[in-house]
Amino acid sequence: MAIAARPLALRYPWFLPAVVCLVVLVLWVVWPLASLFYQSIIDPATGMPSLHGFETFFSEPRYVEAFFNTIKLGLISTIGTLLLGAPLAYVVARYDFPGKAIVAILPLTTIVLPDIIVSQAWLMLLGNNGVVRLALENIGIDLPSFYGWFGMSYVLILNDYTYVYIGMLAALKAIDGTLEEAAVNLGASNFKRALSVTFPVLMPALLVNAMIVFTLAVDNFSIPMILGGQVDVLSSLTYTTFLSEMSGNPTMQGVLAVVSVILVGAVLFIQKRVLERKTFQMQQGRAPRPVSDQGLAGILMPIGAVLFVTFSLIPAFIVLIGAFTKASGPVMQYGTFTLDNMERALRYAPEPILNSLMLASVATVAGTCFATVCSYLIVKKRLFVVTALDYMVMLPLAISGTVLGIALIQTYNSGMLVLTGTWVIMAGAYFVRKVPFSIRSASASLYNIPDSIEEASTNLGVSPFPSFFKVVLPLMKPAILGAAILMWVTSLAEISATIVLYYGGMETMPIQMFRQIDAGFLARASAYGVILMVVILVPIYLAIRFLKLDLFSSR
Repeated sequence: MAIAARPLALRYPWFLPAVVCLVVLVLWVVWPLASLFYQSIIDPATGMPSLHGFETFFSEPRYVEAFFNTIKLGLISTIGTLLLGAPLAYVVARYDFPGKAIVAILPLTTIVLPDIIVSQAWLMLLGNNGVVRLALENIGIDLPSFYGWFGMSYVLILNDYTYVYIGMLAALKAIDGTLEEAAVNLGASNFKRALSVTFPVLMPALLVNAMIVFTLAVDNFSIPMILGGQVDVLSSLTYTTFLSEMSGNPTMQGVLAVVSVILVGAVLFIQKRVLERKTFQMQQGRAPRPVSDQGLAGILMPIGAVLFVTFSLIPAFIVLIGAFTKASGPVMQYGTFTLDNMERALRYAPEPILNSLMLASVATVAGTCFATVCSYLIVKKRLFVVTALDYMVMLPLAISGTVLGIALIQTYNSGMLVLTGTWVIMAGAYFVRKVPFSIRSASASLYNIPDSIEEASTNLGVSPFPSFFKVVLPLMKPAILGAAILMWVTSLAEISATIVLYYGGMETMPIQMFRQIDAGFLARASAYGVILMVVILVPIYLAIRFLKLDLFSSR
């Protein structure tokens, strides 16, 4: 009598969890994205497949201009962040000076400041009624309009240079110092040493970080919407098209979204397929030792670094001041103190605060659990399902929040599963948007956990799942906590997907800030901004102070 084969789930106990993870990604990423692509090739007049939408996109000047404006904005932001972030990283890595530890860590705080807070702060300083603009006008100095290219580029560069700084600082610390010493011993000048030795070694890291910044600029929503003025980019145009055609033709929504996905996807493809091949293999050696330059350069460089870092932190201080300042509409009465703005936010209009906390909590719990299981499967298990999971889990990186929101609405607005107009679809969007970063964070520790530890547990008779919970999971705890904090911080700051998905009664703090800024009530927006910074920064401080988590790799 033949013995029946054991079910696949029994032979491969992690097969079923892998399938569940795959199904989640199909429902929340693949299916909505496929629906979006399908919608983009449907002629609204006939209901038949057609490329009419794409023909319209490439024939109408507004769409073409928005496409090239997006690329232009990405290039400006990328070049600007490289010019700021790379020199700052070089100064921190190569020189010792008083206050270096503070200069090294402070730029990292800009990462957790939501774009909308940064945009609002600079608007309060340099906007039409900005305090700096008005002060300069009183002495006869006229600044260019802060709306349009100047404002967008300015804020994006100051907001994203930290990504270049982090990447370049890590790369500079990893350089084998003997290479540079050999060049000096051969008579090379500092400039020639940098050009022939340091720069080629740093090139891969430089290009990778440039691609990251370009992607962030292309996907950014709040900065172009608040500061863009008459300049259209794909992110803002996709949203305005969505609003104008909510009850009409959705084809152009799909076309704009597909073009955005293709643009970002192409950048990610270049990064993975081309840049990752440009690597330099070096023998492990000691990193170059920082020096204390006593000359003029040794004085000017640290002073410049301190001033620049302080300058980039201005938004946090401006929003803090604005929250406790009286205002008459858009006119801020600086020098006066009031608690009215905070009282209104906390006592009379707390719903955005509560909604943000609830949605971020749901997304953080679900995202952390998902990221823990997914990262374990991807790193430790060799299943054919896991291969598909590995590729699919990073797909959200190519989708902007606005595109994802539109895709989810088109998918779950009708049929058997209607989620539009519920908090579930908002929490799901947060989950999808942020989980790739949490997976990367959770995976970091798994590469350092030997397979032999888990194998020893199973050899002693412990089944796979108990072995995971008793052996692997405790070792992953720091990485899991880091992933949870990352999920929490980024979910609270999410606006691009929320602006499409939210409904009456479910406004979040970023949405409320956006609405208040649009109405000119900057003081009210500042109050929500302060609360948002508190609920973001406090968990980070507690994690570093008491849990001893190293959340910033550049330290």
